[in-house]
Amino acid sequence: MEEQNERYSRHLSLSGFGKAGQEKLLKAKVLVIGAGGLGCPVLQYLSAAGVGTIGIVDHDRISLSNLQRQTLYTTAEIGELKAITAAKKLMALNPEITVTAYTEEVTVSNAWNLISEYNLVVDATDNFATRYLISDTCCLLQKPLVFGAVSKYEGQVAVFGLNDQKQYISYRDLFPEPPRPGEVQDCNTAGVLGVLPGMIGMMQANEVIKQITGLENGLTGQLLTFNMLTYETMLLELSKTKDSENLIPKNREELEKTDYQFLCGLSHPEIEALNPESFLNKIKTGEITAIDVREKGELPVAGFPHLHFPLSRLEKSLDKIPETEIAFFCQGGTRSLKAAEIFIQNRKTQFKPSHLEGGILALTQLHNEKRD
Repeated sequence: MEEQNERYSRHLSLSGFGKAGQEKLLKAKVLVIGAGGLGCPVLQYLSAAGVGTIGIVDHDRISLSNLQRQTLYTTAEIGELKAITAAKKLMALNPEITVTAYTEEVTVSNAWNLISEYNLVVDATDNFATRYLISDTCCLLQKPLVFGAVSKYEGQVAVFGLNDQKQYISYRDLFPEPPRPGEVQDCNTAGVLGVLPGMIGMMQANEVIKQITGLENGLTGQLLTFNMLTYETMLLELSKTKDSENLIPKNREELEKTDYQFLCGLSHPEIEALNPESFLNKIKTGEITAIDVREKGELPVAGFPHLHFPLSRLEKSLDKIPETEIAFFCQGGTRSLKAAEIFIQNRKTQFKPSHLEGGILALTQLHNEKRD
């Protein structure tokens, strides 16, 4: 600890924090799931603060569209794995801590093992299926969970865990069940002001430090919303609900049998989800007609033959869709699945529709991987 005094000198001289608080940070083990817009500031500030062991979970690669808000990365690093790149930079920032990179997607098969190794978890993800999986796992393992979310100009921060009554308040006490596809727009669709994830991520890092060191006024059992345009904040008290108790899996076995993709409307038994390579191969061989259901002007432009029928007007355009094998695509894969559902419900045809899993963003990632 003595040789680290200069690095942490501002903490050591801080009233109510001091050596005791810094030692708690150095002994802590924090798992950050997601190394994107929220994860970057969380990781940077926790590393600088001296959190002793940090795990980074992210299977994604750096893309040009990330750099507007993910300031841990550079243009030269496009195509590199986020978790690996982030780990290297955090170790350069603070070589006195341990950083482990996990270049895998969080699934029901690995969530339990990943989360059980850490004292506290940070949810810096951007999709509902993963959020519910992380929350349910943390609830079963009784691990504190620091949650963050952003869209357009507004962000949310919450801490899920045991309240004063020793009840575990979870994400399901805020949203018992996932919204249907299209009901809530993600950042890929709605966009986000670049500085907003930085603000919310710093708030998440702040809550992690408060949780570890025992600083007062943490957000356990509360949801804070913050508007970047007006600087308005709102604090919502959360309470335990019967719905959440009934919806959370009862044990690890039930958790690992739960299909979170299906529950969140990201899969459908009658709709084939095409991975990027299969999608491109089918276009090249003429097996499918690709249909873009994004709104006019959304980028990036699809560099392959396709038709364009925006989801907002799809039902009125169904009679214009040719009688062939159809594959819908959008930005991230959510609207394309919804489009395929609409097609099944309203159009009689011998052909079953498919959709591009992960959308145009998955195609971009595939392109970056092949370039490397």
